[in-house]
Amino acid sequence: MIVQKSLTADVILPSLSNHITSTEKLIIVGASTGGTEAIKEFLIKLPPDCPGIVITQHMPENFTKSFAQRLDTLCKILVKEAEHGDRILPGHAYIAPGHSHLLVKRSGANYICELSDGPPVNRHRPSVDVLFRSAANHAGKNAIGVIFTGMGKDGARGMLEMKQAGAFNFAQDEASCIVFGMPKEAILIGGVDAVVPLQDMAARVMAHLSGLSTRTSHV
Repeated sequence: MIVQKSLTADVILPSLSNHITSTEKLIIVGASTGGTEAIKEFLIKLPPDCPGIVITQHMPENFTKSFAQRLDTLCKILVKEAEHGDRILPGHAYIAPGHSHLLVKRSGANYICELSDGPPVNRHRPSVDVLFRSAANHAGKNAIGVIFTGMGKDGARGMLEMKQAGAFNFAQDEASCIVFGMPKEAILIGGVDAVVPLQDMAARVMAHLSGLSTRTSHV
């Protein structure tokens, strides 16, 4: 019997020391099992002037475009399936297509989406670890990370890399998760700054962006 090795984000992009000159904020989101409803609840509460949002949800490729289109009809922000080269704009959310990794890159003064058809990472393509590492590399302290419900550990290592690069990271709490796997692993590895119920996540993220102090559970 051949056991398939679980690859890390190293197969897609190296971990880099970042030198961030921009002050433009980004919200970086990862989710798996139960994540479609969590993402919906999060996005519908965000104002149209929120920072650009980049999302990796484990989902088959035939469903991500319709998922984005459905969210677009429900939200104040604009939601679309990410395309290679998309400029990441405030008030917009970009969802990884089910066939590709989604990465954040810099192009001059702008953040853009980059797609990769490289091998699965943590047995997933798209992989949350890949998105989170790219945010650590290119957004650093300008990123706000959010990890929602999901099985396994995809995203944990990448979230720690984001924190080490200066990002502030949120995890969904156990009580509101369908599966507490991904948030739990990110907490255990030390990548999470605040643990928040799903229903409060949008408000907490926006409060952080506004520099407001509200009560939360710290780890």
